[in-house]
Amino acid sequence: MPELRKDPITGRWVIISTDRGKRPMDFVRESVHIKGNPAICPFCPGNEGKTPKEILAYGRNGGGKDTSGWTVRVVPNKFPALGIEGGLDREGEGLFDRMNGVGAHEVIVESPDHQKTLAMINEKGVEEVLWAYRDRMLDLKNDHRFRYILIFKNHGEPAGATVEHTHSQLIALPIVPNRVREEVDSAKRYYEQKERCIFCDMIRQEIETGSRMIIESDHFIALAPYAPRFPFETWILPRQHSSSFENMPAPYYAHLARVLHDFLGRLDAALAFPSYNYVIHTSPIGEEINDHYHWHIEMMPKLTKVAGFEWGTGFYINPTPPEEAARFLREAKVPA
Repeated sequence: MPELRKDPITGRWVIISTDRGKRPMDFVRESVHIKGNPAICPFCPGNEGKTPKEILAYGRNGGGKDTSGWTVRVVPNKFPALGIEGGLDREGEGLFDRMNGVGAHEVIVESPDHQKTLAMINEKGVEEVLWAYRDRMLDLKNDHRFRYILIFKNHGEPAGATVEHTHSQLIALPIVPNRVREEVDSAKRYYEQKERCIFCDMIRQEIETGSRMIIESDHFIALAPYAPRFPFETWILPRQHSSSFENMPAPYYAHLARVLHDFLGRLDAALAFPSYNYVIHTSPIGEEINDHYHWHIEMMPKLTKVAGFEWGTGFYINPTPPEEAARFLREAKVPA
């Protein structure tokens, strides 16, 4: 019997279509395998001149900017969604509102090795990527035009990646996205009623029940949410309350790198190197320190397609119960 489940944070309903009950091997998909030519890849060492001037780089000892020798490199997106120059110039046109498309759009190149995915990079390398996220967020928050900074990763062509060399992206926005504002406001209402963070309550309950837990460490957990939109959707959250990714204590980035690295290995082992997206949801600029919102990573393997029913209703149909998805990922045999 299919189930309707309600997300306790957003109030969004999903359909868990248990009659379909899809296991990992039931999904028809193309595995992500790196097969491009590093000689022409703009993100490979030696091709630094094919990208805009770098903003940040780690690992280069003594070399100049835009030269090889780096371990993580950040550059402006060559085809940005938003432009960094100019003012917002907000204005109304009757009942319509508009402003200039001002923002920042950057690419975080996660490794100089064209053949490695983020799952294949060692924990130290993943930690460097997380530090690059943090450093760029802290810098861009000094620009008073921006209200939100979104970090996201598209892995594999079905997930929207146009360059196969492992990378993630950052977009700074002059507005807070509705999906984030929905989460933050809902969490705030819960806190006003109960004086507790809804995410913290959820974490405690999931640890107690255990059926949707995937990874549990001293500082972070990975779990299948109760009402996932997509099969094998996973959230990674700090165990202790933390309202903003960029303001975590320094040692936590290594702890997070360990859990993210572990999870990506399990994902590849269970689902045969799937395409995926992940996003980091953190508190908006100006609201970073609070007791009601809990930053987290939302990981979404690209196994199904959003179609007419989803667009028409806002409901998602998920053919894999999260309890089953969590079990498959817990039991995944990750190569040593």
